[in-house]
Amino acid sequence: MLESDLGVQLLNRTSRSLSLTEAGQIYLTRVEAILREIQDTDDAVRALQSTPRGLLRVHSRMMFGMRVVSPLIPAFQARYPDLRVELRLSEQAAQLPEQEFDVDLRIGPSPDSGLKQRLLLRSERILVASSRYLAAGPAISAPRDLVRHRCLTYWIDPEAVVWRFRKEESCEEISISDGFSSNSGEVLRQLAIAGHGIALLDDYTVEHDRAAGRLVRLLPEWRVSNTVHFGSGIYAVFHPAKMLPAKTRAFLDFMAEFLPGLIFQSEISALTDRSGEE
Repeated sequence: MLESDLGVQLLNRTSRSLSLTEAGQIYLTRVEAILREIQDTDDAVRALQSTPRGLLRVHSRMMFGMRVVSPLIPAFQARYPDLRVELRLSEQAAQLPEQEFDVDLRIGPSPDSGLKQRLLLRSERILVASSRYLAAGPAISAPRDLVRHRCLTYWIDPEAVVWRFRKEESCEEISISDGFSSNSGEVLRQLAIAGHGIALLDDYTVEHDRAAGRLVRLLPEWRVSNTVHFGSGIYAVFHPAKMLPAKTRAFLDFMAEFLPGLIFQSEISALTDRSGEE
């Protein structure tokens, strides 16, 4: 019927297969965009008269998901009992349209201009090690002292690891001969606690360990990074709908409300207890 109305062939047909013609591909691409707009509009209208409901698919980096997001999920679902949450963890950024995630929690801003993003938590990277490790090695009073220590590095690519330091107008770059590398921040954290070396980790991931005395911060007067950017933070990346679905908006608002104040485990526990009472 479409081909008849349009006066153009949309499908190549054989006895064994169907495939799109060039005209068919153009038509399909345009129609899919229109259907997404209709779905977004329907969701927004429903959200005006109902609470968030349905399935919310969230993706996060492994360490942040385990240590920060996971403790917040019970309180979030207590507030929105009609929402089901699916949390998936990996070390790679999610492909939102292809993998059907509603929200991807990323370390640092997204370079994808086709997606929207919201800063949820500001952070910085810090050097940490156990007191036992520090007591057994040479003193550390400047970045250059790290070359005499075992450093636990986050694996980004096969190239040499460089840690960059900044203090006021001073900048230094130190080539690190890593004693161990991993693409998991949680692995680096555990090895640092075990006294295996010095790790460069985001502050919120080791705040509990520092408060408990398991890890000590090194060179606090310096800003440190393993990339060219010193600023860091947790960003929520989501679809660029004109009207955000209620379930996505509820999750973003909840995380923005509680993340900054929930670094310490005692505060997370208190929130969980309150949600249980509700």
